[in-house]
Amino acid sequence: MIDLSRYPYLAAIDSPADLRQLPDAQLPAVADELRRYLIEAVASSGGHFGAGLGVVELTVALHHVFDTPHDRLIWDVGHQCYPHKILTGRRDRITTIKKKGGLAPFPRREESQYDTFGVGHSSTSISAALGMAIAAQHKGETRKFVAVIGDGAMTAGMAFEALDHAGDLSANLLVVLNDNGMSISENVGGLAKRLEKRDDGVAVPSTMFEELGFRYTGPIDGHDVPKLLEVLRALKGAKGPQLLHVITTKGKGYAPAELAQIEYHAVSPFDPIAGVVKKAGPGKPTYSDVLSDWLCDMATADERLFGITPAMREGSGLVRFSQEYPDRYIDVAIAEQHAVTLAAGMACEGAKPVVAIYSTFLQRAYDQAIHDVALQNLDVTFAIDRAGVVGPDGATHAGSFDLSFLRCLPNMLIMAPADEAECRAMLTTGFRHAGPAAIRYPRGSGPGVAVRKTLDTLPVGKAEVRRLGRRLAILSFGAMLAPATEIAAEIDASLVNMRFVKPLDEALLLELANSHDAFVTIEDNAVAGGAGSGVAECLAAHGVNLPILHLGLPDAYLEHGSRDEVLSAAGLDLPAIRRAIRGRFPQAVAMNLASA
Repeated sequence: MIDLSRYPYLAAIDSPADLRQLPDAQLPAVADELRRYLIEAVASSGGHFGAGLGVVELTVALHHVFDTPHDRLIWDVGHQCYPHKILTGRRDRITTIKKKGGLAPFPRREESQYDTFGVGHSSTSISAALGMAIAAQHKGETRKFVAVIGDGAMTAGMAFEALDHAGDLSANLLVVLNDNGMSISENVGGLAKRLEKRDDGVAVPSTMFEELGFRYTGPIDGHDVPKLLEVLRALKGAKGPQLLHVITTKGKGYAPAELAQIEYHAVSPFDPIAGVVKKAGPGKPTYSDVLSDWLCDMATADERLFGITPAMREGSGLVRFSQEYPDRYIDVAIAEQHAVTLAAGMACEGAKPVVAIYSTFLQRAYDQAIHDVALQNLDVTFAIDRAGVVGPDGATHAGSFDLSFLRCLPNMLIMAPADEAECRAMLTTGFRHAGPAAIRYPRGSGPGVAVRKTLDTLPVGKAEVRRLGRRLAILSFGAMLAPATEIAAEIDASLVNMRFVKPLDEALLLELANSHDAFVTIEDNAVAGGAGSGVAECLAAHGVNLPILHLGLPDAYLEHGSRDEVLSAAGLDLPAIRRAIRGRFPQAVAMNLASA
């Protein structure tokens, strides 16, 4: 527990109503306490860090000036929300953030009346705030609506779609552009350059926003509490769409975070005096590391390769590639739709683009994956990170659906590696495949299988029989091979590492169906429409009637917690899988054990 006696102002603030009772002169002291409290809290528990430090004064000023929650405050991205949570009745629980049963890492409507819109993906705030404003206007309500967009979220097309719509309406909407020059990495693109241009205190982008129909104010110092209060009070009474441009520093007030803004975007627990200490010695490579090495090796072998990321250079493992092949590295900012269609256009001209993207963010470019890539059978490789159970970031970032939404696409080759070596081989296989290909792999490290430096391929559509047993055949897709291996040995079942989700190894499936009494499919994807569904469809198409137990993620959004905790809750840890198989096929298991 954090000692609140060292934070006398915060100790007395249980809601923004308490904050609004304080005189303006005390608010800088409140901001100072809030920043120190945030540093102590995140240092003890981990979490998103730099963005929250950058909006401390802005958060205090917004909740002081506006009558929240009657006035609606809508945050973008969600990385910025920790100070907001502390001031809105969740101060004492902030160290539970991202933990099972604790606070969500992003704003969440079910958690608090002050979280007016659920967040996790970027660039949604203006659309949501405008929708709220239109609905309130229709009902004759006089609420204020404030969208705070920052951490690079203004680079996404959705934000400009909302600006374009709002500028043509009379809704009383305030957009606060929190300009800190950063996404997770540095902001890129023409907008970022335009926001940096200032002449005698007048911002060049003012014309751009005003031409869209917004009254522009700024730029102002987002850490100057008196100035923020003055400007926000003036804008509170203004009519029509307004845009306030504030300049902030990501990591403000904690020197290490100001100097290393990328490293301190999100942190594990650390000593606030020493700062984040890098781990000594190499550990097991992560799947992102496998992609990193493969990209550089394949780029050396094939000059047609380009690496594309929608603002996720660090997370997706493209740092080394960006350094060694800067002319073939493309960061499109937070613009997933553009990333995919850009890749499609490049493929039309003979390039071999690799789109490195999180599973949860590929959802945002689904139409482009269908219409622009798969429909035209273009040679684009999707390296899909954070597939399956992600854990602490919760439902907004879970990669639960990619096998389901990709498997139905004609022309799409889909692979799921069981280990690091397979991941590298599948990346090569997908890259050399003439058409769209997707390789989906989980967050973090694998089982520790050594990875060779060669660029070997796998036979397309061929599974790997790991064990021949009796009566039951366990068909494992991707990261679930480890528990499947242990259980198959326990009950003397056959075990297949399926490798390919599309095309399935139909010949092997039919052969196994003739020699086994039942199948068990295991995947860390939604059962609905997932890889196991593909197995059932294959058997049905061939007129084979065989009992199948489908194990995967349930028809529910998964709460945040560690990966192991989420797997357990989903029924995909070792004990749960064991219970499910023994419960569904008790006779077959008993017969196997009796004859062992």
